[in-house]
Amino acid sequence: MSETGAGPSAAERVVFIDDEAEVCRANRQSLELDGYRVETFGAAAPALTAILADPPGLVITDVRLPDLDGNALFARLRAIDPELPVILITGHGDIRMAVAAMRDGAYDFLAKPYPAEALLASARRALDRRRLVLENRRLRARLDAALEEDPAFLGVSPEIVRLRKLVREVAQADVDVLVFGETGSGKEVVASALHRWGRRAKRNFVAMNCGALPDSVVESELFGHEAGAFTGALKRRVGRIEHAQGGTLFLDEIESMPLGLQVKILRVLQERVVEPLGSNDILPIDMRVVAATKVDLGQAAAQGTFRDDLYHRLNVITIAIPPLRDRREDVMLLFQEFLRRASARFKREVPAVSAHAMDHLRRHDWPGNVRELGHFAERYALGLGQSDFSAPEPAAAGTLAEQVDRFERGLIREELIVAAGDVRLAAESLGTPRKTLYDKIARHGLTPTDYR
Repeated sequence: MSETGAGPSAAERVVFIDDEAEVCRANRQSLELDGYRVETFGAAAPALTAILADPPGLVITDVRLPDLDGNALFARLRAIDPELPVILITGHGDIRMAVAAMRDGAYDFLAKPYPAEALLASARRALDRRRLVLENRRLRARLDAALEEDPAFLGVSPEIVRLRKLVREVAQADVDVLVFGETGSGKEVVASALHRWGRRAKRNFVAMNCGALPDSVVESELFGHEAGAFTGALKRRVGRIEHAQGGTLFLDEIESMPLGLQVKILRVLQERVVEPLGSNDILPIDMRVVAATKVDLGQAAAQGTFRDDLYHRLNVITIAIPPLRDRREDVMLLFQEFLRRASARFKREVPAVSAHAMDHLRRHDWPGNVRELGHFAERYALGLGQSDFSAPEPAAAGTLAEQVDRFERGLIREELIVAAGDVRLAAESLGTPRKTLYDKIARHGLTPTDYR
């Protein structure tokens, strides 16, 4: 049975089952004093009915019940939800059975008589695990919904929603586009989407990284050449521009293109023709050009490292990709998907995401953006991710008050997105009075409806 729709408070509910009323009363009191909501039952059947109707965060049960033995009850609970933590209470004669149940997935067992603190310590650990399970399930459900809506732009943040809408609109316009974004932010993903969502989708998408090739071969790669055009040119080669005929040419890291070649690219953009090296023929070209950069080309033009006329020719429509640190509520969704893909590629089970890993995902600024997050997911799938958060993170810039303010805003945004904009659920999850949370939402300039 899935609990993806369960509210955050589900992980705070405990079902306690024992046929001795005094035992139920004493344990209920201990658990309630520790802050949990507790339901007690004297038999398995009514408890199972209640669990099916409203799954709790934890079940604590005696293995000797009047209507069902411990093994049968545990099997029924496993059928309801294999990840529901179950703590078994045993007499000395039942310890062997309890150990066997733990091998089958029971969370813990306590041998009578046990001190109240032993029960509370085990319950706290079990409920901490349950919170992680429920959060992972909610993230999985949101991820599935996001994948169904649009696998290219995973995320639910207002920033990624606006980007997705803009890319769809520009794709239909069939104009040249300049894409600006930090390293690893997904510039080629945007360029590919512009191609796939436009009228040129059935033709070639041709990508070239201007900074990955030596200057001596970039021109030949772009424009192509005839046989004998230069030493080593043994046969005719179709250049990237000609190969993109009818489709899209993607020029990544265009800031790295040599100045001399920028003049020729400018002519291609203005006149839509290409002249292969060693040829007297001028070929007409019908294509869309998407150029990408990680630097401010206007500033580069002012400094003389990029041609001013090419910059203005490219700067008709610019799409800026927000860095991952500005859309933190997307980090968990992206990580879940990257982890799933990496686990499938490495032929491994998808590992559970630990509390330590979740804390790292929330706090890290991801200077390498989506690419860095993807690499972290690969390491985590291989069991190597612990090194990423074994050392303390460096403090973010700013005063203590500023850092606390940024952390609080990010945490509230995450809870709003997990709660789909429901302030009541977010307040329960954060353990904050609803009025206080509304005040903080207003102070941080957040809008709950953005996350629905």
